Amino acid sequence: MLAQELISEVVPSLKTSDSGLDALNWMEVFRVSHLPIVNNKSFLGLISDVDIYDLNKAEEPLGNHTLSYERPYVYDHQHIYDVIEIASRLKLTVVPVLGKNEEYLGLVTQSDLLQKFADLIAVHNSGGIIELELLPRDYSLAEISRIVEDTDTKILSLYVSQPVGSEKICVAIKLNRLDVLPVLNAFDRYDYSVKTTYVGDNSYDDTVKKNYEALMRYLNM
Repeated sequence: MLAQELISEVVPSLKTSDSGLDALNWMEVFRVSHLPIVNNKSFLGLISDVDIYDLNKAEEPLGNHTLSYERPYVYDHQHIYDVIEIASRLKLTVVPVLGKNEEYLGLVTQSDLLQKFADLIAVHNSGGIIELELLPRDYSLAEISRIVEDTDTKILSLYVSQPVGSEKICVAIKLNRLDVLPVLNAFDRYDYSVKTTYVGDNSYDDTVKKNYEALMRYLNM
């Protein structure tokens, strides 16, 4: 999934001649805290509501405001992971998207990004979850996939993380079945360490979905 596929069809950009009040009004309408400033498809920077409040002259044109984020952006061919990285690192509610010639193409909103990422990791699909704990040198996606598929099970999504200060990595596997006992038995035969499992019913999936829906409602308040 690429940045160009995530661009919002409705959230506008601003011009340097627009006032801080204009910007704040649009931010309130679309429930964001940042908006791009664009003149003739040239991306000039990203203004935040804090930038406007700090100047304390909301009637002033945006060209007179100091920007906290001069040019944070991604290119249209970059992956959704790159969009998430910059949004997370800079705590952005929108991420501008540029073309190969540096022309402004649009933006990705935080809420759209979250919805697409939820689709990417199969949040909405029913299935059990197994978390493995292992050393990085022992990690083999091919082997893990083979073990799972040998039990007539499919992997819907897989996520690898490494807790701070730990030598081991955690591999979270979302499966296409709720009864994961055959998969657990298979991992046990191959001496994999299972850290956590969510099995037996769809209560975990319901919890994930409810938490996701609650977060979406919060973002749309």
